[in-house]
Amino acid sequence: MKLLFVADPLETFKTYKDTTFAMMRAAAARGHALFACEPKDLVWERGGRVGASVRAIALAAPSSAAWFVEAAAPAAMALADADAVLMRKDPPFDSEYFYATHLLSQAEREGARVFNAPRALREHPEKLAILEFPHYIAATIVTRDEAAIKRFHAEQKDIVLKPLDGMGGMGIFRVGPDGLNLGSITETLNRNGTTTVMAQRYLTEITAGDKRILVIDGVPVPHSLARIPQGSEIRGNLAVGGKGVAQPLTARDREIAEAIGPTLAARGLLLVGLDVIGDSLTEINVTSPTGFQEITDQTGFDVATAFVEALERALA
Repeated sequence: MKLLFVADPLETFKTYKDTTFAMMRAAAARGHALFACEPKDLVWERGGRVGASVRAIALAAPSSAAWFVEAAAPAAMALADADAVLMRKDPPFDSEYFYATHLLSQAEREGARVFNAPRALREHPEKLAILEFPHYIAATIVTRDEAAIKRFHAEQKDIVLKPLDGMGGMGIFRVGPDGLNLGSITETLNRNGTTTVMAQRYLTEITAGDKRILVIDGVPVPHSLARIPQGSEIRGNLAVGGKGVAQPLTARDREIAEAIGPTLAARGLLLVGLDVIGDSLTEINVTSPTGFQEITDQTGFDVATAFVEALERALA
């Protein structure tokens, strides 16, 4: 099959940990042809179909300087002519990402098969998607009102505030029982009342890790990747120095994943990353979930192959 990956520039991949690279490697091992483009390459013109200038690539030998070789010069391809289009552009989910999902929706109308489904990407913002499942989350408030945040802090005593468009732990603040800097932090995040933010009760279980649970076509991978904060840091994100430790799913992890996973899969989300701290769901990642290589390297469970097999079933 022809698999077209819409992703960040290939030259920027950190192949020792990149999940999209792991997907490509597993797909190539199963005989699939690899193509790649960036969101900026997508184009539609009246009378035609959504297309892009794509690169046909093959994986290079491990000893090569570059991890891929180009089989030919970049060439125009209609997305509907690929057997599957995999949207793997990393966050942030900004206006350009949003516009790209609309072009991908048009490609779907023209016959393209897109994973994750662009409509589902738009309808599941990664911070706010948890609101649909309130019985699995900790005390949470979403607001731009400073007074409401102060009331929430007074009730919960120890809270975390975060922007709705953050990634990799960016812009996350903890305010303890003393309330130190709550006003200043709120003003910074809500931009003096013009931007909506999220606040949640601080979960002490973060010291044991912020667990990433991968769910493929509604079925959880049997191991999570616990991102454990280091030193004085409260964030476990790998991007800010967290240590990734693979571990078997707990009974609660599996309960959450098995309850939510099939619902999300039915909406076109073939791959989802659930973030769980202790027993509480904190985030639902749908844009470009990661963690494949860390889990595989530490446990032997081949996450990428499991994903490609699920993709093949979806296309059958």
